[in-house]
Amino acid sequence: MKIEFLSKSQNEAFARVVVASFVSQLDPTIEELADIKTAVSEAVTNAIIHGYDNSEEKVLLECNINGNTIEIIVEDYGRGIEDIELARQPLYTSKPELERSGMGFTVMETFMDKVIVESEKGKGTKVIMIKTIGEKNKE
Repeated sequence: MKIEFLSKSQNEAFARVVVASFVSQLDPTIEELADIKTAVSEAVTNAIIHGYDNSEEKVLLECNINGNTIEIIVEDYGRGIEDIELARQPLYTSKPELERSGMGFTVMETFMDKVIVESEKGKGTKVIMIKTIGEKNKE
């Protein structure tokens, strides 16, 4: 599944619902669904606020299912991240004047099994999030 939408803050909720609908075919638990929606929310918000500085540009959202694993890609073509390792540190924010918590990547990493961040300054950022559904139920 692949969609593209404008980087408006209202579309963050739209992205969450689209992904939740798509992943529902894997019959996730309510907790798994909430985790995925939260991670998507953080990734899309990151694209809107940090990638595009709240200007209206395009955000790409892609979802792939392989077995019981979902891969979610959120990509912007904005400013990019100069230092990915620094940006992934808890409490770091490139927008302290907006009173951002700086926990976006930490939240994504907490709720997903794997988070990959690719970015190039001036070219944009791609966040790839992977989660296997039903994993905890098998333990």
